[in-house]
Amino acid sequence: MSGKHTIVLTQPTTNPATRSYADYETVSDAMDGVCQIYETRLKQENPQFRNITYDITDLLTFLDHLTDLSCLVWSDDIRAYKPYGKEWIKQKVYQHLRKQAS
Repeated sequence: MSGKHTIVLTQPTTNPATRSYADYETVSDAMDGVCQIYETRLKQENPQFRNITYDITDLLTFLDHLTDLSCLVWSDDIRAYKPYGKEWIKQKVYQHLRKQAS
């Protein structure tokens, strides 16, 4: 599944104007993108720090607080995108980061 085109849909607040999307060539790239959303937020909230560290719990908590987070992953089998929700994304982010760490 990691080689499938993926679209990440986000809505950080209840305001519909905050909706956005980003597309990636792979699920792995998309999970990097999800992490970058959090890292961008950390940099905005802490501009005085050059280096910011966080752990997986911080990231997952941030994802939980997003109003909406979902992915559409291309499936050759059905020749369409399959939707996945926040819990699936959290699981994939966790697996992705564990793989990077090893």
